[in-house]
Amino acid sequence: MIRLATDIGGTFTDLALERDGELLTGKLLTTLDRPEQAVLEGSRDLLARAGVAPDDVDLVIHGTTLATNAIIERKGARTAFVSTAGFTDMIDIGHENRFEQYDLMITRPRPLVPRSLRFGLRERIDVEGQVITALADETLEELADFLASTRPESLAVCLLHSYANAAHERLVGRFVQERFPEISVSLSCDISPLAGEYERATTTCANAYVRPVVVDYFVRMEQRLREMGIHAPVLIVMSEGGLTSIETACEAPVRLVESGPAGGASLAVSVAHAFGIDKLLSFDMGGTTAKVCIVDDFVPQYDAWFEVDRTYRFQKGSGLPLRIPVVDLVEIGAGGGSIGHVDAMGQIEVGPHSAGSDPGPAAYGFGGDRPTVTDANLVLGKLDPHRFAGGRIVLDQARAEAALSAVFAQPLGLEPAQAASALAEVVDENMANAARMHAIEQGKDISEYTMVAFGGGGPLHAARIAQKIGIAHVIVPPNAGVGSAVGFLAAPVAYTIRRTSYLMLNAVEPQKVATELDGIVAAASAHTARFAAAAEPEIEWKALMRYAGQGHHIEVPFEYPFPKGDFRAWMTGLFETEYLRQFGRVLPHLPIEIVGWVHRNALSLSDPATMWNGQRASLAKPVETSPARAYDLEKADYVAAERFERETLDAGWRGSGPAYLTEEQTTTVVPAGFACETDERGFIHLTLST
Repeated sequence: MIRLATDIGGTFTDLALERDGELLTGKLLTTLDRPEQAVLEGSRDLLARAGVAPDDVDLVIHGTTLATNAIIERKGARTAFVSTAGFTDMIDIGHENRFEQYDLMITRPRPLVPRSLRFGLRERIDVEGQVITALADETLEELADFLASTRPESLAVCLLHSYANAAHERLVGRFVQERFPEISVSLSCDISPLAGEYERATTTCANAYVRPVVVDYFVRMEQRLREMGIHAPVLIVMSEGGLTSIETACEAPVRLVESGPAGGASLAVSVAHAFGIDKLLSFDMGGTTAKVCIVDDFVPQYDAWFEVDRTYRFQKGSGLPLRIPVVDLVEIGAGGGSIGHVDAMGQIEVGPHSAGSDPGPAAYGFGGDRPTVTDANLVLGKLDPHRFAGGRIVLDQARAEAALSAVFAQPLGLEPAQAASALAEVVDENMANAARMHAIEQGKDISEYTMVAFGGGGPLHAARIAQKIGIAHVIVPPNAGVGSAVGFLAAPVAYTIRRTSYLMLNAVEPQKVATELDGIVAAASAHTARFAAAAEPEIEWKALMRYAGQGHHIEVPFEYPFPKGDFRAWMTGLFETEYLRQFGRVLPHLPIEIVGWVHRNALSLSDPATMWNGQRASLAKPVETSPARAYDLEKADYVAAERFERETLDAGWRGSGPAYLTEEQTTTVVPAGFACETDERGFIHLTLST
């Protein structure tokens, strides 16, 4: 197959074309006003370089930050919110807990829907799904009057306990679609059928808020691809790392908020398989953000919720909670475009604001005048000004130095090189601290892991971060600068369904449970049916279980169809085994409760274990090197270094720092104290000297 993968980031758009196991890649600035423009331009260039006709492309895989950016920048659709009467303010109230206990002026998550666009329906369903107050026709007519007067583009519907009985939500959906066909409708029973009204409401509101924007973009992009001559199916990368159809993505675009970073997790899994590494730390740094993900036993960590737009120092609890399947990673505002500044305490801070692609860092020469991480890296000698982004941008060191001086010379008395070094150290410590905290939250010893670094900025900063967190081995894969786009090629077609279902295990009727699970199977299979003939499905089931009275549950893997025998005894055994593994004891006299189900259906279009198996041809051209300089932090001065062209380095080449390995989309920095080596598949291995 000929497959084209495209990843739209906040600063750069990355592309990868796979043909017969060979990769051709590209990177160009994201066109923020028309994101598809960079995709089309980059695709034309890749196809021309590969000698491939547009009609020969068999599959297009696409990841985008469009949904995330629409929420963060508040550039979504005019959205109305419908809930049970008396509960419309739940998206303001949220939870009672304070994420910063002692700050009286904390900033809470700002709802996507203002109070003037909220409507309370007179209806009520209880926790068991029984109708207490029926939904009357006159109430629907009142809703119609409200919609006619407010004229929203999109509508989010989240009624109490609709996960247990969706009848009222479905009735509202049909009514609005018939009366107002121009309004996009999102129902919580479709988007997030889970207990917890606040999170279900914020997730549904986010889906409604971004849906018109995303639908318009996907329709426009698909049409432009067709006009270009590409008629292949287009699959979209979801936050859980799986691929889905454009149709599914348009129905639930909220599941795309971590689209690009999820591709990085897929890349990390393929590297873990390639080297048999069961403990891998994925480090992905782009132009706007840096992402860290833990991969254990060749599987990334997953979660059932995610926070977007954290408004208070990136602190947990200060963002909009979304109940969606997502790769569990930590993301901070630390990228090449992250802006450095001096705070009120006279300390150097980096991010979270980014210069993006327009105007970009000062060194771009596009009008930016504030110092960024890219400006610092250029002044420190890490970047070849003529090779940045494949030579598409010639970096201007004088502009970078001027920006650093303007911000840091007056208040701190720092020369450009000193300011650049301080800025780089701060951003490296920010990323190292994020990795430490993520590992601690997961109960992991970070020093036991190997790091894989990619993204335009990942290889630039990986070795220094590894030093800080005690990791001795860093791997930089081929085409690292466009790592997420390459990771898309390793991602499976997949769909995950999570549903709430309260059942006491001692009263469960297995046949009723089987009927419910069969419905879940049918719903998930509908999203992967198009590729059912391409591979055997990989099915995963988990029961969400707890002891009665507990506030939290654990995930218990199980097989379906159920084995013959005593169902309750079998499920009890599975639960107690997992509970014992996590907590070291069981509570045998307490009743057990099932609170929900998780089902994942995945079809692998490529084998991550063999993705990197192609042997690299022996190189005839000699190793190209040029003199360079590196800023030595301890000496506070520049020292001599060497710069190598990565594509000229044959298998088995060895070197040591300080050195730079330059390629089209990134540069691997080898600091003093590190040894480096290339292998037969083109990977770079950095090893901290003992």
